[in-house]
Amino acid sequence: MLAFHGIFTTYGFWLPNDPRGSWSSWVAKWELYERAGTGTKIRETHSVASRPHRRGERVAAKRVLRYPQVQFDGRQARAVGRGFSEAVKKSGYQILACSIMPDHVHVAVAAQERRPSLILGHLKREATVQLVEEWAHPFKRFQKPGGPLPSCWARQSWQVFLDREVDVHRAIQYVRENPIKAGFNPQRWSCVTENF
Repeated sequence: MLAFHGIFTTYGFWLPNDPRGSWSSWVAKWELYERAGTGTKIRETHSVASRPHRRGERVAAKRVLRYPQVQFDGRQARAVGRGFSEAVKKSGYQILACSIMPDHVHVAVAAQERRPSLILGHLKREATVQLVEEWAHPFKRFQKPGGPLPSCWARQSWQVFLDREVDVHRAIQYVRENPIKAGFNPQRWSCVTENF
């Protein structure tokens, strides 16, 4: 593996019983199970985001979540980017491309000794620390005195292993173009190295 393309989402972006499929075979919240049914485990290794589905049903199911779906604003996205830079400083990761969207993140990362899932977990942790330090964490208002802060991230992440240079360059291009395709300005993050 030369690199990997990692995708991770914010809380509430992709439900365990999303009609397009998910990683989950279990729905832990009764109201969500009652509203949208059982988990929709899939085994595909490609994105199913563009599959047709009843969007209204998916949106209605999100109304029974414990917390509102996380949608980062610009200030929060910049804090997430600074958190990623901290992770790079501490670990030496080589992030080849990064896009921080309101409800999900794409990164292309050069192969490391650490497993991709651990790298993505580290990025999420450092982003969370930065959100807290900057008083920008979207769930701060839900934290009970002395209690834990609810996570603004989904638990799982998705990794695509890239074994050929052409695949790495394609992934870098995809990550760079992701914000533009969604109608946002191009993004430049200090955690990204331009060398591959």
